[in-house]
Amino acid sequence: MPTTRPLLRLLAAASLVAAVPLAPAAAQARPAVPATATPAGAFTSVDWRLLAGLDYETGKKTDTLAKLDGQRIRVPGFIVPLDDADQEGAEFLLVPYYGACVHTPPPPPNQMAFVQMAGRKVVKLGLFDAVWLEGTLRITTYDSPYGQVGYQIEATSLKPYTGR
Repeated sequence: MPTTRPLLRLLAAASLVAAVPLAPAAAQARPAVPATATPAGAFTSVDWRLLAGLDYETGKKTDTLAKLDGQRIRVPGFIVPLDDADQEGAEFLLVPYYGACVHTPPPPPNQMAFVQMAGRKVVKLGLFDAVWLEGTLRITTYDSPYGQVGYQIEATSLKPYTGR
């Protein structure tokens, strides 16, 4: 059926957007979902509610988030090229919902990650596709064309979002 794939994309986007707080106060008002531990050498699955545990105005972070600094994580999201014309690249932003930063005010810094692919590996920058990103998380700011970003990730893997 030709409508199945766009519907799946819409559902994936809706599930990512539903988990996104809009400001640090919202992150403090509701508890973050604990990181899901995986076997040794694997990645820890995190979501954007946990990443919202960074108060980008003061630099304070939740204990759970602080423990993830320098750790290997897996997070869902959408790609935003650093240049609108880019269709491939080794650097981009990862955001929790489709359309972030594109013709709208950017999300807060705790809802954006600057991604560099390990070994400068070039990947397709598909704006419409939800992805799973795996890599090493650093809680450090980065000034992007879209504003300040609260995280940097050295990514080792970029895969289509599967919901699991």
